[in-house]
Amino acid sequence: MQGTESVAMPDQPATTERSKAPVFVLGCGRSGTTLLYHMLLSSGNFVLYRTESNAINLLEPRFGDLSIAWNRRRLMKAWYNSRLYTLSGLEKEPLEARLNAECRNGGDFLRIIMEEMGKQQGVERWAECTPEHLLHLPRIKETIPNALIIHIIRDARDVTLSMDKGFWIRPLPWDMENRLQVTGLYWEWIVQKGRRDGAKMPADYTEVHFEELVQHPHETLKRLGQFIDHDLDYDRIQKVGIGSVTNPNTSFDSGANFNPVGRWKDKFPPDELKKFEALIGPTLEELGYPLTTKGSGLEDSAELKRMRSMYRKYFDSKLWLKANTPLGRLLVTRDLEWV
Repeated sequence: MQGTESVAMPDQPATTERSKAPVFVLGCGRSGTTLLYHMLLSSGNFVLYRTESNAINLLEPRFGDLSIAWNRRRLMKAWYNSRLYTLSGLEKEPLEARLNAECRNGGDFLRIIMEEMGKQQGVERWAECTPEHLLHLPRIKETIPNALIIHIIRDARDVTLSMDKGFWIRPLPWDMENRLQVTGLYWEWIVQKGRRDGAKMPADYTEVHFEELVQHPHETLKRLGQFIDHDLDYDRIQKVGIGSVTNPNTSFDSGANFNPVGRWKDKFPPDELKKFEALIGPTLEELGYPLTTKGSGLEDSAELKRMRSMYRKYFDSKLWLKANTPLGRLLVTRDLEWV
């Protein structure tokens, strides 16, 4: 059940600035962002807000410069009419007073609503897990300077099968038969952009592999806990068990033999796998994911090279349009209908 009832942190030690800093759990969709986010919530002393805020990727581009009162009012009206507000549990009048006084951009908006929920719930920090915010790390750090970024990365072959079941990435009309390849190219594009931007903020950015989190949770959470200066005790997290910690957020069967790691080995069509690994194989290997079809002869395929070049330009252009043009605002408005 979703809600905003917080989990307390027992025997809280003296806090440091880093131990109060907001944490962004980001990654390509279906990479485990929700699982890790719910682990943070289950650890205690985090605002309980079980939804994606979409503050930087959708709300700010849609409503523009929030230092302008008219734009702020439009944003607040739309937000009040969405489940994002319903799940916050906040009252309009005190929230509105603070937004009018302090909100000048999407980062301000997100910080203010999270801090107000923190006061209401009696906790000291907050986390956020809109996957697409991985594309906006410079803006996040510009508007929320103390933000800590955890980039969770998962094997593209598992990500692609999961995303394809929900038809998350829409190929161009002439590539409908290449859905898996196009989804793999999206995974590569967003992961590489996140890694490039994260490298510019090394003290506040870290990466974790989904497979490590699932197979070695104690060790992995200990490392992440040191990064964010927070006690991520796995036994406590399991006991509290918020959301997908107890009930896996999966596109596949989660029965007794549920295993989210490496399911692609039995489910990825062999011929499609050859093209897929030829397209993004170097990135898979760079991230530690071995290939099974290396040397297939497709690596030099002119058609695959064309597809790779075209979709990288397509994804870049779509991101730029959303952030900088009236046409992009129409695209964002359509995306907001899902919020």
